[in-house]
Amino acid sequence: MKVILLERVAKLGQMGDVCDVKPGYARNYLLPQKKGLTASAANIASFEARKVQLEAQNLESKTEAEAMAAKLDGQQFVVIRSASDAGALYGSVTTRDAAEAATAEGFTVDRKQVVLLAPIKYLGLHEVSVVLHPEVTATIEMNVARSAEEAELQAAGKSILELAAEEEAAAEFEIAELFEDIGAAASDDDDLADSAGVAKAEDDAEDETPAS
Repeated sequence: MKVILLERVAKLGQMGDVCDVKPGYARNYLLPQKKGLTASAANIASFEARKVQLEAQNLESKTEAEAMAAKLDGQQFVVIRSASDAGALYGSVTTRDAAEAATAEGFTVDRKQVVLLAPIKYLGLHEVSVVLHPEVTATIEMNVARSAEEAELQAAGKSILELAAEEEAAAEFEIAELFEDIGAAASDDDDLADSAGVAKAEDDAEDETPAS
């Protein structure tokens, strides 16, 4: 099926290009999203008549998108989720979650603008693309953590595995200190027992000494 594009479509073509696409792709995406028209003689003639206006609208929306991208690009947004000790989420972070996290911080982002190659299923920092215009894309970072404190540590560059290793090391250190304290206490008890034994032996020896 041939369509004429009303805007740039990634991996397909630029505004004004006539492309041959699968009928389902045209009917389910290009036509309802108003990204293209069936390439009939009437539609091609209509596009040519509106071309200057469409190009002006595209330039205006592109300029607005570039201004938005300058503010949005590189921003990090925190999403709190439950996860296992290994970092696997009980669920996933979706395009809706990413859009809502950005919107909560004052950015107007629709979930349809968010591009995820696959749902996020692990704790950590994840780069996500936001398509603000067919020719303008911003990259944001999703900080997926189990708590605000963990998110701060991840933002500082520590991975969930590093955090787990630090917690394990701290626990082992506490256990080692506990055993040292127990050992020291036992040693003190032995010293007291030895001292008591020596004192008793000395007392017994004095008692057994015959009077002169």
